[in-house]
Amino acid sequence: MQFILYLLLILLFTKVAGDLSVRLGQPSVLGKLIAGIVLGPAVLGWVQDNTLIHDMSEIGVLLLMFIAGLETDLDQLRRNWKPAVAVAVGGIILPLICGFGVGEAFGFSVHEGWFLGVVLSATSVSITVQVLKDMNKLNTREGSTILGAAVLDDVLVVVLLAVMMSVFGVGGGTSLGLLVGKKLLFFVVAILGGWFVVPWIMKILAPLKVTEATITAALIICFGFAYFADMLGMAGIIGAFAAGIAISQTSFKHVVEEKVEPIAYSIFVPVFFVSIGLNVSFEGVGQQIGFVVALTLVAMVTKLIGGGIGARLTGFNNRSSLAIGSGMISRGEVALIIAATGLQTGLLAQQYFTSVIIAVILTTLAAPPILKLCFSDKKSPGREQKKEAEA
Repeated sequence: MQFILYLLLILLFTKVAGDLSVRLGQPSVLGKLIAGIVLGPAVLGWVQDNTLIHDMSEIGVLLLMFIAGLETDLDQLRRNWKPAVAVAVGGIILPLICGFGVGEAFGFSVHEGWFLGVVLSATSVSITVQVLKDMNKLNTREGSTILGAAVLDDVLVVVLLAVMMSVFGVGGGTSLGLLVGKKLLFFVVAILGGWFVVPWIMKILAPLKVTEATITAALIICFGFAYFADMLGMAGIIGAFAAGIAISQTSFKHVVEEKVEPIAYSIFVPVFFVSIGLNVSFEGVGQQIGFVVALTLVAMVTKLIGGGIGARLTGFNNRSSLAIGSGMISRGEVALIIAATGLQTGLLAQQYFTSVIIAVILTTLAAPPILKLCFSDKKSPGREQKKEAEA
């Protein structure tokens, strides 16, 4: 029953903290993230990370990105592919170079410095998606650009990591051609499957004479896409996002959206938010506080500026460019996975692992209020641009 107690505490704390956060003028997700830190080993120690929490949090982030896919305006996403590419590239080059610079300043070896740059190049929009949803900005031109850039960012960072592992002779001689081939295979299968197979599956499974057949069919597709993405070296959240987009093009979109949100937001998504905070521990970090502060600041500023420059060069105004850059700040679970890979392959020294994890989590905590600030423009430039594009 210990896990039941954990679940009780997680649900209670996230809902109360989320409500308090909104009352203080911040996105609810900020309170939920802080609830995880308070419940975890960093403060109260009432909830410990375990396999069940980890697995439920994985389901939570998949459902979150699945819902984002369902709510995404595909035409808007198509129209903004050029800004998305520019934002993704700008949001990788600057963090990569500056991350290496931080490594040099703190005495890292060459390969450790470049790996630090790769960690800072990662982006995870699972937190950003929730903030944009709360603010009704997910389908603005800025929101679509952030989503497109994040998908491309995931591909580029994984390829970059493979190149680094090959150059420095770790990771068992990863084949770059095979890696890129897998990524291309995923997108080809996801597009063709979303176009032809998903509607067919929904039409077959949805009418079955069983309880909640439609939402079950949708979840089968969501988890199938996520598993396939992970199998080919992509983040599972990209697969779930693609599944959401595929179903959004069918007549089942509204039914699925209406049914999946209660499942996600009542239990799985709160566990995901708390699980991020459970990774925070301040033990042994005191001697590296300068490194943590420097890494966190560089991580936030380089994504903000790098992504912002990419947006500005492709026609966004200053305000919108800043908003898009802020949407790329959160490193989330993608950077955590890359950091763990670096530890296993020797690209990241053990004594710096915890500090890197804390810096990653700090960027995730900082993202919601920065997003709120950047997107709280009275006239909502994204909406105006959207209307112009539709006209």
